[in-house]
Amino acid sequence: MKRFAVQILGFTMLSCTMVIAQVPDAGIIVPGAKLEKVADGFAFTEGVASDAKGQVYFSDIPASRIHFYDNTDHGKIFLENSNRANGLHVDQSGNIIACEGAEGGRLVQIAPRGSITVIADGYDGKSFNSPNDLWECPNGGYYMTDPRYGSRDNLPQDGEHVYYITGDREKVVRVIDDMVRPNGVTGAGDGSILYVADQGSGKTYRYTILEDGTLTNKRLFADEGSDGMTIDSQGNVYLTNTAVKVYNPAGRLIETIEVPESPTNVSFGGKDDKTLYITARTSVYKLEMRVEKVFSN
Repeated sequence: MKRFAVQILGFTMLSCTMVIAQVPDAGIIVPGAKLEKVADGFAFTEGVASDAKGQVYFSDIPASRIHFYDNTDHGKIFLENSNRANGLHVDQSGNIIACEGAEGGRLVQIAPRGSITVIADGYDGKSFNSPNDLWECPNGGYYMTDPRYGSRDNLPQDGEHVYYITGDREKVVRVIDDMVRPNGVTGAGDGSILYVADQGSGKTYRYTILEDGTLTNKRLFADEGSDGMTIDSQGNVYLTNTAVKVYNPAGRLIETIEVPESPTNVSFGGKDDKTLYITARTSVYKLEMRVEKVFSN
């Protein structure tokens, strides 16, 4: 039985005196904006995502919790016993779509009041390895990465791959099978392009999305991998490694946002969807931006 609780956490509001390296003509960060720590004291934060009101949800994987944050309430526990949920997305109906890790091995929908519906729990009659990150395309389908961190003995699948779950949730299709360890995934707002990071090989690739959800025209996008990823209203792609690296649609690095802890994921939120939230190990940070969230964020 899942237990849902509302618990105010001891969040901190600190201003970090971090230097943000900028390309002068990029202009995606509000001039003078500083990175702020908005939450800390976690085991390992991940999966940050925002809803239609700009309120933010994120995972604490080892604690098996999903947390909720906004500028009014500062922080609450949204879900206990999340099956070590990792990547999150909030759909247009306010449901949280969560990648349950190896303990659950499923992609699930969590309604605002807490009921859970399984969207997909395996491929070809076998369980997923450990669902990690996801992106919802405009037609309602989901792309999901399925690596395995830690022990890789007795993997349920024959490798670490990327899957597409159709909008009607009736079919799971393996769309990428040539990566070492896929992780972050995001896509263009019009549903035409998918970006997938192969963290295992230290590369990020760009694909053209076909009408049936399959992929073609694989091209190297960035010569580095990524944990979580997002995209902004200008089509810039945000990668997370030792810093948040921002690449324009042509694959040129235009910003490097230094974070005190290694970042794990990024998402836009806040009242105007122009605040970049960054999960980074034990904490959550934010930075005010000129660019904003798009549908695919």
